[in-house]
Amino acid sequence: MALCGAFAWGIAYAWPAGLIALPSSLRLALVASLAVLGLLLNLRPKLAFGRAGTTVNPLRPASSCVLVTAGLHRVSRNPMYLGHALLLAAWACWLRHPAALVGVPLYLVYVTRYQILPEERALSATFGAAYDAYRARVRRWL
Repeated sequence: MALCGAFAWGIAYAWPAGLIALPSSLRLALVASLAVLGLLLNLRPKLAFGRAGTTVNPLRPASSCVLVTAGLHRVSRNPMYLGHALLLAAWACWLRHPAALVGVPLYLVYVTRYQILPEERALSATFGAAYDAYRARVRRWL
C-alpha cells in the first residue's frame, strides 16, 4: 500500500500540470470522508478478529482458528484491504492529480494476486466447506 501511495505521489510530483482545482473545503471533505471510511474498514475487522481470538496477521493465514463472517465480513471478504484502497483514494484526492488514482487499481491487483489468493487457498484448506460456502455467499470486494 505504501509503495502504491509513493507511486501516486511520484506521478503528481513529476506531472504537476495535471492538478485539479477543487475548492479546499470540498477537497478536505472528500479526503476526510474517504480516509475515515478507509480507517473504519481497516480497524473494525481487526477488532472482530481479536474478539474471535484469531489472527489478523495477513502473512500467516494458515494460523486462523476461527472463520470470521459477521460484521463487515457479511458484505466483503476483504474489508481491510478495501479500507487500504480507500485510504489510497483519499491520498490521490489529497494530491489533486487524477493520475494519482492509478495507485488504487495497482494496489488492488497486487494485493489480490500476492495476498488474497494465497489467503483464500489457506482458508479453504483450514475451514473446507464452511469457507467455500462463505466464499459463495460473500463477494471478494463488495
